[in-house]
Amino acid sequence: MLLRTILAATAAVTALLVPATAAHAEPTSTAATTVAADSVTTAEATTAEAAAGANPVIVVGGLIGISIAYEPIAARLRADGYRVSIYQLPNLGFGDIRESARALSSYVDQVRAATGAAKVDLVTHSEGGLVSRWYVKFLGGADKVDRYVSLGSPQQGTYVANIINFLGLGSCAGIVACQQMSVGSSLLTDLNAGDDTPGAVRWTTVRTWQDELVLPVDNAALADGATNVLVQAWCPLRIVGHLGLVLDGTTYTIVRQVLAGAAIRPNCFAL
Repeated sequence: MLLRTILAATAAVTALLVPATAAHAEPTSTAATTVAADSVTTAEATTAEAAAGANPVIVVGGLIGISIAYEPIAARLRADGYRVSIYQLPNLGFGDIRESARALSSYVDQVRAATGAAKVDLVTHSEGGLVSRWYVKFLGGADKVDRYVSLGSPQQGTYVANIINFLGLGSCAGIVACQQMSVGSSLLTDLNAGDDTPGAVRWTTVRTWQDELVLPVDNAALADGATNVLVQAWCPLRIVGHLGLVLDGTTYTIVRQVLAGAAIRPNCFAL
C-alpha cells in the first residue's frame, strides 16, 4: 500500500512539474549528436583493453532497487571484462542514507580484500549516488574509490520528495531517505557544503531530460570539476527515463567510456 501511494504521488508530481531549461554545457556542436562508425569501433576496442586491468566495479542500487534490477548493467560490464558486484542498499534504501553509507564502506572493504585491489570504481543509480558520496566524503572512501559514476542521482535533491508532503501524504510518507533527498534537506546541505567532489576521485554524473523522479533534472549534476553528461545534449532523440538509465544502451556507452578513462562520445544508436 505504501509503495502504491508513493508511486501515485510521483505520477501526480510529474504531471504538475515541467523540468527547467537544460544547461547545454557538454557538446557545443550539433555534430556531437552522432558518432562515426569507425570512431565507435575504436572506442570500444580501447575500453575493452582497459577493462583487463581495471578496478573492481560495484554497482550501487537506489531506493527500492533490488539487486536483480541491476543485473542488466552488471552483465554488460562483465561482458566487457570487468569484475562486477551489485550492492543492494540496506532495507532497500528506505532508511538513513548515512547508515547505508556505513554499510557500503564495509562492503567496499570486503570487495577490496577479496580481489586484492587497492581501489574500486562505483557505478551508482539514484539514491545510491548520494550514499556513495557520503561514503567518499565522510567515511574515508576518497582513498578507496577511483572513479564515481552516478546515473540520475538527486545530487541537489528533488522536488518530487518535497511535493509528496505538499500533496498531504506527510513528510515523504515517513520514509527517511525520501526526506533526506528533499531539496534543502540537512543531509544534502552537509553533503554539498564546500567541495562536493572531494579527493582524487574522478567524478562523473549522467542525467536525462526525461527523468520523472529527479526534478529539475539539472539537480542530478555536481560542481567542482565533475564531468556532467546530459544524454540528450549528445543524442537529442534518445528517450531515457529514471529507471531506464540502468538499461539504456547509449547510457551504458557513457559508463564504459568513463571507466576506461576514454573521451566521452556516446553512441546514440546503441541498444
